[in-house]
Amino acid sequence: MKILIASSEVAPFAKTGGLADVAGSLPKALRALGHEVAVVMPMYPGIDPEGEPIGSLDVPVSFGDRRCVIYKKFLAPDLPLFVVDHKAYFYRDVLYGTIGGGYWDNAGRFAYFSMAVCELAKQVLPEMDIIHANDWQTALVPVFLRTHYASENKFRVAGTILTIHNMGYQGAFGPEAYPVLGLGWEYFTPGCLEHHGSVNFLKGGIIFADLINTVSRRYAYEIQTPEGGYGLQGLLRKRGSDLFGIVNGVDDTEWNPVTDRFIDANYSIADLSGKNACKRALLEEFGQDPEYAGPVIGIISRLADQKGFDLLAGIAYRLMELDCRIIVLGSGEPKYEHLFLALAANHPQKIGLRIAYNNALAHRIEAGADMFLMPSRYEPCGLNQIYSLKYGTIPIVRATGGLDDTIEDFNPLEDSGTGFKFYSYDGEDLFYAVVRAINVFQDRDQWTHMQKRAMAQNFSWDRSARQYIELYRRAQAQHQRFIHYQEGVRP
Repeated sequence: MKILIASSEVAPFAKTGGLADVAGSLPKALRALGHEVAVVMPMYPGIDPEGEPIGSLDVPVSFGDRRCVIYKKFLAPDLPLFVVDHKAYFYRDVLYGTIGGGYWDNAGRFAYFSMAVCELAKQVLPEMDIIHANDWQTALVPVFLRTHYASENKFRVAGTILTIHNMGYQGAFGPEAYPVLGLGWEYFTPGCLEHHGSVNFLKGGIIFADLINTVSRRYAYEIQTPEGGYGLQGLLRKRGSDLFGIVNGVDDTEWNPVTDRFIDANYSIADLSGKNACKRALLEEFGQDPEYAGPVIGIISRLADQKGFDLLAGIAYRLMELDCRIIVLGSGEPKYEHLFLALAANHPQKIGLRIAYNNALAHRIEAGADMFLMPSRYEPCGLNQIYSLKYGTIPIVRATGGLDDTIEDFNPLEDSGTGFKFYSYDGEDLFYAVVRAINVFQDRDQWTHMQKRAMAQNFSWDRSARQYIELYRRAQAQHQRFIHYQEGVRP
């Protein structure tokens, strides 16, 4: 298949979250399966264009400077990355906005980018089988293909997919932003792009894309509920037969204890001895007793309500009474940074803390910790619990979204499971899950069996990519049915 993936961020060139990891890894897995893949993203400061542009595009928007320059880079051999260079829209200090909120012109910026994606596909690329949009920033791509480009023969076979990585971010703007879409007001209705008086980019993508997916099966269910749908649950239920969940994969070349260049000793499922060396080194790095034999709990996270830190705050001082050590790496909301700073000051023998983002240290925590804590309020997919499985670091998670899909709760009667889950969003349930994990840790044989079960799990991008190919074929077939319906042709 010929596949175009559009994303506002792509690792390693620009990243604010899991979207960038998917946009950087999924194309490589698709290419490894023999498909022709191209990726397109905006040009941000710090991205080296590497040579002359391949051309320019006149993007037919009704506002501002229409012309952009296109550069071509490579994510991997034979895997082109097209970069849309428009300095007025994309040369900003951060991608989407400051701590005070999103940029005032975000509607115009990403309407422009979505139109540029369509023009790139029309003018530069061969005929595509699939155009894959991601989140609200490119959700207008399927909207534009069904409206502005409806008569273009080049898009006749191109099915569209919209992946929702986080329903909490929808690209909703006041009605004054609607003209930047260049559409007639007949589309600004509750049955189309209007949502409670605003223009909602994600809603448009959900309506116009041939198929929709999100990043875990559980999250595909949760976004159809009032708690997880953020006002769009009714629309998602209406399109429920076109909504799917595919768990994100993990890059085995980057996260693998056998080859990891950041950790103090490599190890494998056949020989776990290196993990003990990693634990001693991690404790020493955080000023703890390297000979401590009890459980070490790792936390690597954005410190925010969504990640469950309100629950942890409620039981923090009870955790200090348990026989464990807690190693924390992250930054975020000041109230949680202050919480951990206070805990580390009052219990230096219990808490190791770094208020930072540090990729190499994240690898060392995954390798050196015995357990990994993710008490999220909601988690569309989550990656750290999957990294933890690969490193034999047993996850303690709330059963939500991708955490529920990827972790099997420990069953002592059957000696099965790969982690510890709690279900209610409740501090007592979280505390009990931690206590349960610490108790099982005391049985070293049982714990080793669980580590090996965890490390044997397969969450490779190869598996996820094969599921995406099946979805792409369904989307293309669905698009053909739509074309036949429009033309009054019986399929």
